[in-house]
Formats: sequence, structure tokens, C-alpha cells
Amino acid sequence: MQAGNSQSLSEAQPDVETSAADYLARFSGPAGRFFLDCQAALLWQLLADVSPGRVLDVGGGHAQLAPLLSAHGWGVTVHGTSPVCETNLRELHGVRDCSFLLGPLQPLPCPDREYDLVVAIRLLTHVDDWQGLLGELCRVSARDLIIDFPVSLGANGLTPLLFPAKKLYERNTRTYRNFSVQELSDCLQQNGFMPIAWSGQFVLPMVLHRMTGAAAPLRLLESAARLSGLTRRYGSPVLMRAVRKLD
Repeated sequence: MQAGNSQSLSEAQPDVETSAADYLARFSGPAGRFFLDCQAALLWQLLADVSPGRVLDVGGGHAQLAPLLSAHGWGVTVHGTSPVCETNLRELHGVRDCSFLLGPLQPLPCPDREYDLVVAIRLLTHVDDWQGLLGELCRVSARDLIIDFPVSLGANGLTPLLFPAKKLYERNTRTYRNFSVQELSDCLQQNGFMPIAWSGQFVLPMVLHRMTGAAAPLRLLESAARLSGLTRRYGSPVLMRAVRKLD
């Protein structure tokens, strides 16, 4: 399900936009910190039993995960489709304690099962050939995979109606595709991976948090939804962990 207008979701290099200053501004201020803190907390819940190793952060020039992974003992390589992604990673985001891998999304420029963990956030939903990209993420992971994606459940199901207002307020928002957990699970299993844990992140549309500066009443509602289990079932975007099946 595509949110927004009928134009193609794909860009030649979707990660270039997410590495740039304009996208960084979307995660500034109280709302931005709230989003990133919630994302980080859920990430560590999903990886609680995983020993650090080598991780590939595909399209990770936005630097939302690389510093966190490095701080937890992972050997991080950030992938980008353009030298601009590395420039932004190093100069704009100040991330220098990681390697950088330049190359296309398909095929990813590395051998099969090269990394213990592969992560890709802010990416899958903006690519037309998401099945091909997901297949590549699975191919290069020896053990674990983390992805995120929006779902058309709960308040996020109103996305087609809210998108014009979201675009007017945020200005730099992009069209994107909503998924179901089932279709992602099916594709993962076709590529030799089994989803083992996932959860939504927010029950309220993220634009409401941006418009209110992550107001305390809304954050309290989100906390209550997490405690009740509503966020896990109906929240968006979903963060999912999958593991390679035994050969």
C-alpha cells in the first residue's frame, strides 16, 4: 500500500536523502529525540541475547544506528550508494569510528554471509523492488537481520487521508509503502530467514508528536499503550528481528 501520491516510491539512491541535513532536521528537537530514544530502546530489546560481531548498516548514512552499535561493541560498516553518504556520515553526523562500504543496493557489494548482523532502517519502504532488496539483506547476513517498516494498522491506517496534511506540515516527507507483517515474514522465509520478534514503535502518528514537540500527554499515552501491549500489535513503524534458518 502506497502512502501519498501515485509517483514511484523508488529513488536512484534513497539513502542519499536520509543521510542529508534536511532529513537530520526531521529528528531534531524533543520529538526527534523521543523517536530515536524509543527506536534505540526497542533495538536493544530485540538484540538482548545477541553477541556483538560484524554488522553492516545498509543505507546507514543517516547515522541513527552506527554510533549505538559501535558503543555496544559491534564492528560497524556503514553502506552507502554514493560518496555523498560517507561525507555526510563523517562531516555532518560526526561518525568516524566505523568503516564505509560504497556500492549499489542491488547487488550489495559483499560476499554471501559476510556479516553477523545486517540492519536496514528508513530504507525498505522507499524502494520499489523491496523483495529484491530484502533478498540482498538476507544474502549477506550470516546470522541476524533487523529491518523496519510502516504498517497499515491502528492510526497509521489513516495515512492516505493524513498524508496531504503531513506533507504540508513536514514539507520534506516522502511517499512510502505500508507493509503487513505477514508479507514481510513470507519474503524473509523465502530467503532463508525466520522472523522471531517484532514490535510497533508508536500508536499515534509520528506527525502528531512533531507538531506538539513530543508533548508530555502524548508521551504518556504512548507509554500506556506500550504497557498494555497495544503498541506491539498496532504500532508503526515496526522493528523486526529475523534469524537465519539452520541449513
